[in-house]
Order: sequence, then structure tokens, then C-alpha cells
Amino acid sequence: MAQAAAPATQVSLLVSDVPEHAIDALASGPTVPDSTTIADCRAIAQRYSMLKQFPARVRAMFENGQMRETPKQGDPAFRNSHYATVLSNQTAVRAAAEHATLRGFKVEIDNRCDDWDYAKAADYLLERLRVLRRAWSPTCLISGGEVTVTVRGKPGSGGRSQHFALYCAEKIEGERITVLSAGTDGIDGNSPAAGAVVDGTTISRARQCGLNAGVALSQFDAFPLLESIGDAIVTGPSGNNVRDLRILLAY
Repeated sequence: MAQAAAPATQVSLLVSDVPEHAIDALASGPTVPDSTTIADCRAIAQRYSMLKQFPARVRAMFENGQMRETPKQGDPAFRNSHYATVLSNQTAVRAAAEHATLRGFKVEIDNRCDDWDYAKAADYLLERLRVLRRAWSPTCLISGGEVTVTVRGKPGSGGRSQHFALYCAEKIEGERITVLSAGTDGIDGNSPAAGAVVDGTTISRARQCGLNAGVALSQFDAFPLLESIGDAIVTGPSGNNVRDLRILLAY
């Protein structure tokens, strides 16, 4: 009697552009147990009044209970499934921390503002940096993940990293603080830049060129200003995306 073939082994090596706790969201997580449920989908659709916007066929699946749950933790489908994250946002964060330490900075990592609004994140990180500076100098605060920017009207050229950096520049004018904010993929929004590095002289240098940071922020047009004064970071696409990195230095 022929024996049944053993289930195939699935091995996934992951380069992650999602939060560390949400690996099942990476490329829809085909080899990872899904932590979300149909109830989650229904709640989101209801919260944002999306159901009426769906095509009739998709709406019918919601209304008639035709959706099937995806496999969860413990499902036999994952009995021979293995995955390992080879690159993630924490890879970039740890590398930055190692380099800063070698250069004499006291380093702290704080990722709690992941997915916060850019202004809330910037205010929080700058306040944290100033507290750390009172205890030791020079100090380096590293924050991984992404911030959000709500664009209103027709945007100019820029992205969330440059928007964050320019906002910080207004807050640190005249201080011995430097802020870098960039995307690891080398692409920030609709601009050719990966991000920007600003310091306590950014705003005064912009004024000397007849540029207004407040206007650039209101028009979501950070790149032209940052590029004009040499504060934009242009690397070209890196070929990998492990989310964004923010590095704040105080002396």
C-alpha cells in the first residue's frame, strides 16, 4: 500500500516593511498565521462607512456571510511552515545605534511613536531628547517606524520624512540639535529625496535664501526648500524597504 506523501515544508525569509508585531501583514502573510478576523473587517467597514462604496459582488459577500476565515495559529496548514525575518526596521535601528555609540554618543532607542501624527511624534521626540541631554551629552535618540501626514489640498513635492524634518527645524532653531529623518528605501513621498537632515541653522539658512518653512509645510512642499539649502538627502532607491528611521542628536 502506497504511503501518503509528507506535507511540503514552507520556508519564508522575510524583508519586513511592517511593524515588528505584524509579520502576518507582510505581503498578506501567505505562510504566517493570520491574527485578523472577519469581525475585524466588518468593524473597519462599518467605522468608515465603506460598505456602500464596495462593488456589488464584494458587498454581497459581507452581507450574505460568504467570507471565510483565514487560517489562524494552530491550523494544520502551518504544521511545516517556518519563517525568519532577515531584515526589518530594527535591523536599521540597531545599526544606527552601533555607529552612534562608536562615535561617542549615549544612545537611547524609542519606537513608541510609530504611526503617530508627525507633529505629535516630533514634539514627543524633541522633548525626550532635551531631557536626555540634561543627563548626558552628546546624546543620540533613535526612533524607527513611520509617522503619518494628512495632506490637504494639492501637495507640492516632499514626503513624510521631509515634512517631519522641516517641522523639527522650526522647533530647534538656534539649538545644538540635529535631526535626520529618512526612508530606508531611498524614496520619500513624491520627491527624489530619501529624507532630510536639519539642524539649528536650517531655518536661518532658509530665510537667507528667501524661503519660508511655514509656507512650505502648509503646502506640503518641503523638498524644494530642503534641497535649495542642501539639507535634503538624495540617495536614489536602495532596493530594500524596512520603513523609516529618525535620528536625533543633541550636544
